[in-house]
Amino acid sequence: MKLLKMTLAAICAVLIVSSAMAMEMKPGKGVTLTPARATWNTGFFQEALARKGLEELGYKVKKTKDLSNPIAYKSIYLGDIDYWCNGNFPLHNEQLPKNFEKKAVILDPIIKAGGMQGYLVSKKEVEKYNIKSLDDFKRPEVKKAFDLNDDGKADLIACPPGWGCEKVIAQHMKAFDLDDHINPVKAAYEAGMASALGAYKAGKPVFFYTWTPNWTVFKFKPGKDVMWINVPAEGNTAGEVSGVEGAVSDPLRNGFMVYDITVVANKKFLEENPAAASFLSSFKLTIGDVSAQNTRMNEGEKSDRDIAKHVDEWISSNQAKWDSWLDSARKAAQ
Repeated sequence: MKLLKMTLAAICAVLIVSSAMAMEMKPGKGVTLTPARATWNTGFFQEALARKGLEELGYKVKKTKDLSNPIAYKSIYLGDIDYWCNGNFPLHNEQLPKNFEKKAVILDPIIKAGGMQGYLVSKKEVEKYNIKSLDDFKRPEVKKAFDLNDDGKADLIACPPGWGCEKVIAQHMKAFDLDDHINPVKAAYEAGMASALGAYKAGKPVFFYTWTPNWTVFKFKPGKDVMWINVPAEGNTAGEVSGVEGAVSDPLRNGFMVYDITVVANKKFLEENPAAASFLSSFKLTIGDVSAQNTRMNEGEKSDRDIAKHVDEWISSNQAKWDSWLDSARKAAQ
């Protein structure tokens, strides 16, 4: 009996040591990674979370490069960048270089169907002018209400050059004969939305494009402050989406495809680093996770140090999930 107890104790000790060793495995030790991230800061959280996980696996991760979508995909294809966590597909399909799939991979979504886009208008004006779709901005009284620079057009806070949504908005303006009625403002998005928030608080109307997850739908609450409006039915090829809170109709013709938020990576990098490949394929978030973090950034916590703190707090609240991703990654490297 004494021998049995000693044997069991020895086995337990070995298991404890083995478990501890497994937790300390650094399959990425000696390997330096080069990431990229989006030019919109509402996507920074995903990159910071991936960085934290890869560093815990032993990788050295270089300071990230902020790149526009087409440049990021080209850089991943060429091997200058290993990965980025801001792929929006199928929205970004047309921005991929030719034969992209030969040298790069779009991994399983971080957030499945996480991206919805569309146009929002202040609820007060929606009700005052009975605004249902973009077509209503052809009416003189509506244009005048949203004309900020007295050029005879309603001003829409839109997307900066190079963003995927810029092209879609331009297509809407042409397809629905809105070029003479709406002026898409293409300045820096964050600055434009900050200005819109100030204007709204001062009692002025707002008209803007946005997407989810994003702090904008926390600051401008759909159904309370703003309403999602339709694009005209004729010429709309993006379909409809049902159950949208704060929409002027159900279903809503939002004019944009719903998209997944994904990791995109260089194929050779993934093949040479199975631990990194496993982790980047495993980690998942919710729209709520990202929108909550985006709101904190908008309220002033937007430095890299702040974002790293948000990551640590998220991990602390999701420790079992986090540990399972790391454990799978370490096993993949064995």
